[in-house]
Amino acid sequence: MRSYVRSVVDIDTADISDDTLNRFLGEGYDVIVYSEKRWPFFEVATTFNTVADQKDYTLAAVGALVTLGLREIAALRTDAHVISFVGRDAGDVVYPLNLAGSGSPWWWSYWGETVRLYPTPQGVETVNVRGYKNPTAFGAGVSDSTAPTDLPDPFHIVVATYGIARAYEQQEDPTMAAQYFQIFNQELDNLKARYDDMPAPQPVMLNGRSTSLWRSQSLLPNRLRYSWE
Repeated sequence: MRSYVRSVVDIDTADISDDTLNRFLGEGYDVIVYSEKRWPFFEVATTFNTVADQKDYTLAAVGALVTLGLREIAALRTDAHVISFVGRDAGDVVYPLNLAGSGSPWWWSYWGETVRLYPTPQGVETVNVRGYKNPTAFGAGVSDSTAPTDLPDPFHIVVATYGIARAYEQQEDPTMAAQYFQIFNQELDNLKARYDDMPAPQPVMLNGRSTSLWRSQSLLPNRLRYSWE
């Protein structure tokens, strides 16, 4: 990837070092990764077990089985039913901390990187999780032939395009830098449109009745929904 950037900008290692180019490419990778909260290629499914009489679970604990951990939780359910999301304040009003009942959790809230289950689990129960994993770091120390493994192939040239823009900027050529930044933004927008398949919420009706409050109010793409929703 560094060789490609150097060939376009017509520079060599005397102009910009490998470490500096790696930093530029890492910046481009980060811009892409964090420009969307829910890239489909970061989707992951995992599980965690509840603990008797414990209502709060850190994000790290929920994603303990996921390499690099979870970045965001999208959906929870037990083996028997969906655990629906509720705001922390609303959940705490229904289940006050000093009066919380116990049983199988039916609701969950999220605040301060902590999942709270309502009611408090009365025993060990497996919770199925759909969410988004943390990205693998890219940039520092990578070889010339290394591509960002977390991103599909169409994104690799976009990362390189950002590196070209930054290299032109480093070489004090603002005109070419601006041109490649514009190309980068256009191509990133094109890829966002390609990968953005999150539909508007649509109730599912059977015999004139909604099959699931969860599904009817969900903004999740179909691939993130469970088959029974």
